Amino acid sequence: MPEVIKVEIWSDVVCPWCYIGKRRFETALGRFDGQVEVSYHAYQLDPTAPPGSAQPVAEVYARKFGGPERAAEIIDSVTAVAAEDGITFHLDRAQRANTLLAHRVIWWAGQHAGSAMQAAVKERLMAGYFTDGVNVGDPEVIADLAASVGLDHAAVAALLAGDEGHAEVMEEIAQAAAYGITAVPTYVIDGRWSIPGAQDPETFLAVLNRTAERARTS
Repeated sequence: MPEVIKVEIWSDVVCPWCYIGKRRFETALGRFDGQVEVSYHAYQLDPTAPPGSAQPVAEVYARKFGGPERAAEIIDSVTAVAAEDGITFHLDRAQRANTLLAHRVIWWAGQHAGSAMQAAVKERLMAGYFTDGVNVGDPEVIADLAASVGLDHAAVAALLAGDEGHAEVMEEIAQAAAYGITAVPTYVIDGRWSIPGAQDPETFLAVLNRTAERARTS
């Protein structure tokens, strides 16, 4: 049987480079002649963001990066990079929110519906934030987005009304710290090698090919 490469991706749904990295990594997967098992894991850029509320991302960036002018420069720059990878950003209307509930649904999708559905849910939540400008910290919004890609709306709503997945998501965040991950996206290959950042597809592909070759010759 061919070796299956395990790729664990730590990212946050409100991280622009995580969305860009997701698209670039998927481009590399499309060019890779091998089997890869991908799973997404939780990381929060701002775990102190208050649950149940949202703020315009332009205001958040202005506080973080030194004012409205610098925030606008960053937004324009990352929007242009995203467009090169076929992603439309509307950060002028994006709402920064606590992402813990979103991560619980991503975890739940992976556990109950498989890796392909998990990736679809991750994609839809990111598109909801970056393109649609919806509040991805709102349970009703999250359930609507998850249902739009095939999850059961009632099941997601019930999940978010309880505590299922909370401990597991916190464990994923703790595992990121144990791996020394301090920025996202970070890609961990077979639990041994780490790739930081939204690398270009060629870099991702080279790492996958090298990993596959080592597996064949070991």
